[in-house]
Amino acid sequence: MNKKIAIIGSGNIGLSLAKGLVKANFAQATDITLTRRNTDHLKSFADVGFNISNNNKQAVADADVIILGVLPQQLNTVLDEIQTSIVQAKHLVISVISGVSCAAVREKLGDKVEVVRVMPNTAIAIGQSMTCIASDNASAENIADVTKMFETVGSVVKINEDLMTSATALCACGIAFFLRAIRAASQGGVEIGFHADEALKMAVQTAKGAADLLLLHGTHPESEIDKVTSPKGCTIAGLNEMEHNGFSSSLIKGIKLSALKAGNLYTKEG
Repeated sequence: MNKKIAIIGSGNIGLSLAKGLVKANFAQATDITLTRRNTDHLKSFADVGFNISNNNKQAVADADVIILGVLPQQLNTVLDEIQTSIVQAKHLVISVISGVSCAAVREKLGDKVEVVRVMPNTAIAIGQSMTCIASDNASAENIADVTKMFETVGSVVKINEDLMTSATALCACGIAFFLRAIRAASQGGVEIGFHADEALKMAVQTAKGAADLLLLHGTHPESEIDKVTSPKGCTIAGLNEMEHNGFSSSLIKGIKLSALKAGNLYTKEG
C-alpha cells in the first residue's frame, strides 16, 4: 500500500498498529505520521524514521489514510480541527474510538467520506488482537486494505456495525474474562500443592495450548474436550462439578451483561 498514513492521537492502539505495519512491510515508517499534543512521548518513534507532529490539520492534509485514535471526549474537537483539511474523494478515515458510529464521524467530516470503524483489543500490543471492523459506506477495496492493515497486529473479522457493542463484550471485555479464568485455574493449582508462580505458569501455558489447538486444528471445543475425557475419569468429574456450579452459564450471563452495558455507554457517548 503506497499511501501516506496519519495516526491522529497516537496512544497504545495507534503506536502498536504503526509498529505492526512497519514490521509486516505493509508501510514504511517514513510514510506514517504520528500525532500527539506532547511529541516528547514519540521520540523513540522519530528515531526509527516515523514522522511526528502536534499539527493534526497538516498531518491530515499530507495523508491518504487517517486513523482516529483520540479519546471519545476529544473527538469532536479533533474533527472540527481537521475538517477543512479533509478531501472527501481522497481520504479514507478509520476510527478506533469506542462507541462512535461511522455516521457520527461523517456528520462532522462530510457525507461522502468513507469511514471504517475498527475495534481491536489490548492484545494488539503483542500483535495478537481480535479486531472487528465495520462500515456502512466504504468500498470493497478500502475494506480489504483496512483488513490487511489490522491483520499485521492479529486477526480480523468484518461485522455489521450494529454488532459492534456485542463485539466489545466478546473480544474487548473478553480478554478480562479469559484472564480471570486463568487466574482461577492458578488459584486451584495452589490449593492442590503448587507454588503460586508455578501454578500461574502452568495455567497460562495450558490455556494457550487449548486456544492453539482450536486455532491450528480448526476444531470445535467439544471435540478436543472428548479427547481428554475418559469414562469415569478425573476430567469429566471436574468439568461436571464446574457446570453444576454454573461455569458456562455465568460466562454467558457475563458476556450478555457486558454487551448491554457497552450499548448503554455508546448511547451516552453518542
